[in-house]
Amino acid sequence: MNRRTTRTIAAALSLSAALAISGCSSDSDAGDGKPELKVSGGYMPEPIDDKMAGAFMVIKNGSKAADKLTAVTSTLSGDVTIHETKDQKMQQVQALDVPANGELKLARGGDHIMFMGLKNKPKVGDKVTVELRFEKSDPVKVELDVKERTYQPQKTN
Repeated sequence: MNRRTTRTIAAALSLSAALAISGCSSDSDAGDGKPELKVSGGYMPEPIDDKMAGAFMVIKNGSKAADKLTAVTSTLSGDVTIHETKDQKMQQVQALDVPANGELKLARGGDHIMFMGLKNKPKVGDKVTVELRFEKSDPVKVELDVKERTYQPQKTN
């Protein structure tokens, strides 16, 4: 083998080793360091009118990196905001924490998403698409099931 071939083979082996090592990680974060978020149980109670509606879900973070829910968009409304409830008072906030190896629960009587000035009034059985935006993670699209106004999700332990 000549010197050039030897260098080419050495470079190829080095690159292969680097790629193999970077693909192996014991950390549960995604390869790019972003938290791993999964959304479940998303629903919207049928709105009473076309003025406002709420949405609820659970955002699970299966990684060691915390994140924040920073915005929500939907074709249902141009005015979708994030709200927290503290001491039985609701207020709009800029973000809600999604803790590392934890979850953010958006539920009735607690933190939630609020839609104002609906473009139409969804009915039970419809689906409403929202896009959740985060500080670190890529946006996540979620389909919310429109449920009866009295709907309460099953509690799981």
